[in-house]
Amino acid sequence: MPEKQDEPVDLWRAYVPQWAHAPLSGDGAARFGGRWNPVGAPTIYAARELSTAWAEYNQGFVQHPALIARLILTGARLADFTNGDVLASFGVDKTIHACEWRSDLDEGRRPAPHRLREELLEKGFDGVIYPSFMSPGGTCVALWRWNGEEGPRLEVIDPEGRLPKTPASWL
Repeated sequence: MPEKQDEPVDLWRAYVPQWAHAPLSGDGAARFGGRWNPVGAPTIYAARELSTAWAEYNQGFVQHPALIARLILTGARLADFTNGDVLASFGVDKTIHACEWRSDLDEGRRPAPHRLREELLEKGFDGVIYPSFMSPGGTCVALWRWNGEEGPRLEVIDPEGRLPKTPASWL
């Protein structure tokens, strides 16, 4: 079983303002799928740096409006795929980060990160740390389990309660 992180991890998440009431939802990723999750699998994508969260959200395109929230992750078991030795221990190398996962899906193939995700889940990992594609030097986290009865805790930092509690603010 992989070790839990002892220290809390600060994460940054940029997301569509319409979903301001649900900063800990992985439903968008479940709906569309992502590099580290197939369609139907809720996943939180966040960055370890604020600038990386912004770059990943916009994907190099037009600067869309976004809500950026700070999250605190505790007790997670994360595979650090920024480390070449960790990658090698799973039989992959850094090319996994540049794979054309969208093309694989479009052509009916299961992307390599999706296959690796299943292996990591079976081995007790809650997510993965990986290098940002959009912000060189930045790092991201894909989290597959959070806030269940057991496992990692993820909380949004909102000390003044400014985030809405329902989607009614968008009606």
